[in-house]
Amino acid sequence: MRGGLSVVVAGGGSAGHIEPALAVADAIRRLVPGARVTALGTEKGLDTQLIPARGYPLELIPPVPLPRKPTADLFKLPGNVRGAVKRVREVLEAAEADVVVGFGGFVSLPAYLGARSRVPIVVHEANARAGLANKVGARFASAVCVAVPGTGLANEEVVGMPLRRSITTLDRASLRPEARTYFNLPPHGPVLLVFGGSQGARTLNEAVAESLPAFTERGISVLHAYGKNGTPADPRPGYVPVPYIERMDLAYAAADVVLGRSGMTTVAELTAVGLPAVYVPLPHGNGEQALNARPVVEAGGGKLVQDEDMNGERAIDELMPMLTDPDLALAMGRRARAAGHGEADEKIARIVMEVAGR
Repeated sequence: MRGGLSVVVAGGGSAGHIEPALAVADAIRRLVPGARVTALGTEKGLDTQLIPARGYPLELIPPVPLPRKPTADLFKLPGNVRGAVKRVREVLEAAEADVVVGFGGFVSLPAYLGARSRVPIVVHEANARAGLANKVGARFASAVCVAVPGTGLANEEVVGMPLRRSITTLDRASLRPEARTYFNLPPHGPVLLVFGGSQGARTLNEAVAESLPAFTERGISVLHAYGKNGTPADPRPGYVPVPYIERMDLAYAAADVVLGRSGMTTVAELTAVGLPAVYVPLPHGNGEQALNARPVVEAGGGKLVQDEDMNGERAIDELMPMLTDPDLALAMGRRARAAGHGEADEKIARIVMEVAGR
């Protein structure tokens, strides 16, 4: 006789897929003490760093690069997909999985195909436009959860974006002194936080390099996560470059304004903590990042600049008013929070329990 609830989460690859998967995993553990949660991932991306650090066993599968559009070969299971699906089924059997929860990306597709007709599936789509993996998984899922309506997935249930409790319960004001010390930032004065994903964003990095003198000369400090594959700006007082930020809660507490991409995790976190931002959507994909930021921008909680329009001059024009007018930044932060999603981690966890029959 096997033990209690066993859940397999598939959200590897980028932090935008990993973080919501782990937020739901945390919620499952809170609601069902003793539940076993196993994470699927690959050696690519941040899986091997982020998942074990959060205390979850990681089972590696071969990576399956996803085309932008469905192809005949995809559904014929070419060799790389077939090998990944075989490995998924081994993991599901060993874990005695009751349910698989997928969050999109190249880990989720083999998870869905491996679980099909064997283990119930729950899909969560973060973006305003569904990606290929979730379009496939939603066809035979027991439940389809989405962060925002209108994704195009059948039978979608709007639940919002699952976020870490360290973000949803963040008290920025009380944590600010610790956060400023942690990043070696001055205790007073405005701070601009810049980040563009784990690998970095060339457009943002170049804009920082071009605009940095103007900011620091006005007493504005810049905390810049330039990415593992990115390049920092030239050193100067008031500039703190790091390749990657592990403690995003402290980064949000230290900051007054943000310059970043508009993946749904980023948008949801910034609205949850009430930070105004200039969003620069990723120019690739199916346009979902611009759609992600639109409700916040329309509510007055941020601004949107297309990737091809962002440079040092534009960064100064858009950011300087917010960074030099605390009342404006606070007002925009309140509007951003009002446009947020609310908490979704436990909503999804309860759906997972229902699908698993628990």
